[in-house]
This record gives sequence, structure tokens and C-alpha cells, in this order.
Amino acid sequence: METIGFIGLGLMGKPMARNLLKRGYAVVAHNRSRASLDELVAAGASAVTSPADVARRAATIVTMLPDGPDVEQVLEGTDGVFSAMQPGAVIIDTSTISPATAQRLASRAAELGAAMLDAPVSGGEIGAINATLSIMVGGDAEVFARVKPVLDAMGNPERVVRIGGSGAGQLCKVCNQMVIGGTLSVVAEAFALARKAGVDPSLVRDALLGGFASSRVLDVHGERILRNNYVPGFRSKLYAKDYRIAAETLRAHAAPAPVTSVVHDLVDKLIDSGRGDEDYSALAKVIFDMANLR
Repeated sequence: METIGFIGLGLMGKPMARNLLKRGYAVVAHNRSRASLDELVAAGASAVTSPADVARRAATIVTMLPDGPDVEQVLEGTDGVFSAMQPGAVIIDTSTISPATAQRLASRAAELGAAMLDAPVSGGEIGAINATLSIMVGGDAEVFARVKPVLDAMGNPERVVRIGGSGAGQLCKVCNQMVIGGTLSVVAEAFALARKAGVDPSLVRDALLGGFASSRVLDVHGERILRNNYVPGFRSKLYAKDYRIAAETLRAHAAPAPVTSVVHDLVDKLIDSGRGDEDYSALAKVIFDMANLR
């Protein structure tokens, strides 16, 4: 099995790298903090001290980082991946960054004789642990076909989809976050209405799951809300970053999004309330506060 480089071992990255090990890939990893790196080494990975060292050891490199500037630093910074890539290397960026940044970095990779795919994921920590992530990919079709087994090791093979050219994966992720935000907000509103009316919201959820209102958000996040469980599977502050990217992308394409605009305001209120390190399903708390529910 080939060696896969992995950079970024946070809440999502660490289980994704573990799944590559489980599939038999050799993994060489780098992370800013040592604890997660030590855990992965204990599971069988090799550790190096810089992104450039990862690039020297692996021709296929996966990155999972918080934001665009982090990806730019890892690729273009001092001792970055771009400084030491092997000929024909493939970078798979599973971070969520702006489509424009993804396109620029892919162009730079191509100038240096490599290829880059933008491959953001959806499914949260649960999906990362269970290798059931949806992976939305932008980039060259032949490169995608070559590395699809690597992507399949981290996600659900039926949900590893090439959307189009460079940046298309990130554009799809913007759409994904818009749909989740709108659905999550309305689920919270429905639960708030049930509580205000003296009706059990857990029974409302059970009934809705049997009809057209059923959704993954209602199922998973609905249960989180009912149990008041906001231990982060995906932190609110990262979701706020995703909504900033969504707003920038919508403006760039002059696309109307009145519902997303309202949800963006709710996400900002969530962060302003000091809940940035809670799971983003804590968006329900903003609705409950507005309804004077505790």
C-alpha cells in the first residue's frame, strides 16, 4: 500500500487518518499539537516535524485544517508542502475553505507539477470515526479516479462524488452548510413552538421522522437538542466560518439567499453568546432564548 501524508489531526482529521491506517495505508503525519500526533503514532503512523517533510515522504497528501489561511500556510509557507513536493504529487484538501482560494491553490499546484483536489466533507465527527463521510470533490476527473480509493477509505464510497472542476467541491460544501443551517433553525423553531404550546417535542420529532419532514438534521441534531447535548461534533465557531464563506460566495455570484441571510444572523448571535466551542446544533439555544425558554 502506498504512503499517505496527513496534515491536521483535529476532531475530524485524527479519525480520518486512523481509517486510512485501518485500510492498510502507511500514514506519515504532521500536526501543530503533539498529543493527537502521538495518538496516531501509537496506532501505527509515522510522525514528521513539518509539512515539507510530509511532502518528501508521500506523493498523496491529505489536509484537514480549520480555514483557508491555515491551508495556505501549510502549502505555501516556510517548510510548506509546495516547497518539497514529489513530481506528480496529489494534494487532497478536505478542509472547508472558499472556492476561490481552492481554485488559486490548485492553479499554483499545477504550476509546480502537482495536482490538487478540493474535497470538503460532511458528516461530522461521527462520520469521520465511522468512515461514512460524504465527500464533495472538485478537480481533474483522472486525478479523482486515481485517488478515489483513498477517499473511499475515509468516507462512504457511494457518497464520494466528483462535483466538477477545481472549486466545485467547495461550492457544494457551501450549499451543504446552507441547507443544514436552514433546516436546523426550523427544527429548533418547531421544538420551541411545541414547548410553548405544552406539547412534548420528542413526540413531535418522532412523528415528523415518519413523514416528508424527516431529515438527517431532525434525526441527529434533533436528538442532540432534546438531550441538551452540545458536546462538539463540529464547533460553532467553525460553522460561523463556513457561513462567512457562504456569504462571500453568494455575493461573488450575485445569488439571492434571503433565508441564509437570516440564518447567518442567528449563527452570529450564537457566537456572540459565547457558545463558539459548543456543537453548532447549539443554534437551537438562540431560538430558545428568543422564545424565553430555558
